[in-house]
Amino acid sequence: MRSRSGSDPFRKLCFQLFGIEWVRGAIMVVLMPSFAISRHGISLSVVGLAVSLHYLTDALIKSLVGYWLDRYPRLVLHAGYALATAGLGLMASANNEWLLIAAACLLGMGLSPVWLICLGRVEEKNRAAQMGVLYVYWLAGLGSGPILIGYAMDLGNRIAFLIVLAFIVSGWALALTTSIPKRSYSLGNIPLKEQLASLVEKMKKARFLLPGMLLQTTAAGILVPVLSTFSTEHLALTHSQFSIVMMAGGASAVIALIPMGKLFDAFEGKWFLVIGFSVFAGALYALSYVETFASVAVISIVMGCAYATLLPAWNAMMARYVPEDSKGMGWGILSSVEGMGVVIGPLIGSWLAGGHRLTLPFLVSSGLFALIGLIYLITPIGFYDKERQTVEVEVRY
Repeated sequence: MRSRSGSDPFRKLCFQLFGIEWVRGAIMVVLMPSFAISRHGISLSVVGLAVSLHYLTDALIKSLVGYWLDRYPRLVLHAGYALATAGLGLMASANNEWLLIAAACLLGMGLSPVWLICLGRVEEKNRAAQMGVLYVYWLAGLGSGPILIGYAMDLGNRIAFLIVLAFIVSGWALALTTSIPKRSYSLGNIPLKEQLASLVEKMKKARFLLPGMLLQTTAAGILVPVLSTFSTEHLALTHSQFSIVMMAGGASAVIALIPMGKLFDAFEGKWFLVIGFSVFAGALYALSYVETFASVAVISIVMGCAYATLLPAWNAMMARYVPEDSKGMGWGILSSVEGMGVVIGPLIGSWLAGGHRLTLPFLVSSGLFALIGLIYLITPIGFYDKERQTVEVEVRY
């Protein structure tokens, strides 16, 4: 029997994941700020608020989307594409801040379901490796969207919006041919109260994961509003050099994700998390003191490899605390908790960088990642024991 990572439905979902993250990256990072500011004179602060609300909506809606995915996965998937299409249309015609914010929120709602459906299609026996595959598509979409849409905008905003629309429509067409087995989300006649009780019990056992769930996205979010300015003013990189550095880090993460996922499947253990978070923290700290382009590029590659080390392990660990009888709702709630950091982080980063203190956000972010590594270093090894967790799941269910 073929692995699900090589099966046709899984591959179609991976392509859809690539498409929606391409759309998210293209719009949130490049298209919306440029279009809103240059054409309609909307302030940068309003654009920043729209971006934050996009991610906030995405995080909050995941819990509700996850609940309905457990019952009507195909309906939720197509409703998501419909909302994303409406959000894009509204953004293309937005001539004031309220319409822009509404469009960003609609896109946040519409782009949520695909990721949760992908999580529900991953096999337990190869979870880390298959999560690595998912993150290859996720990173490729999120990274290539901002780069490619910039070239499209040289041809005009209308062309850029049409290209984004083509990505959404292509994903929607692919969704029409994608099967989503009911067994991945089947609930039978289990009442909502029992599902919530089961999830609460799992969350109690997973409390050692909760600090990392919030802290890692907060630490990453801190860097978002200052990354570009830091690279040009503190590191004295040109825009092309900054793009090269970003691509080097992203490429190293993509290349390393699948082999690191397979290594985790083979050896398990908390050391993937400890090493990944610790190396990432050290690289961020070093980034505040380097002075040459070559040094920055090397640090970016190291950070990409560290991210690839911890990511499959992190998601495989979280997956053990998602109830089998309500995967959609479980992953939705976990994703919502993680997503809160993406909303909080940029606000903290902007405040820390006030007064031209561009290195301070990087030092604080480095400290948070180091703290996460320390937390999991001192966590008892039993929490990471796959056999122990399997036994607990069998006894509960």
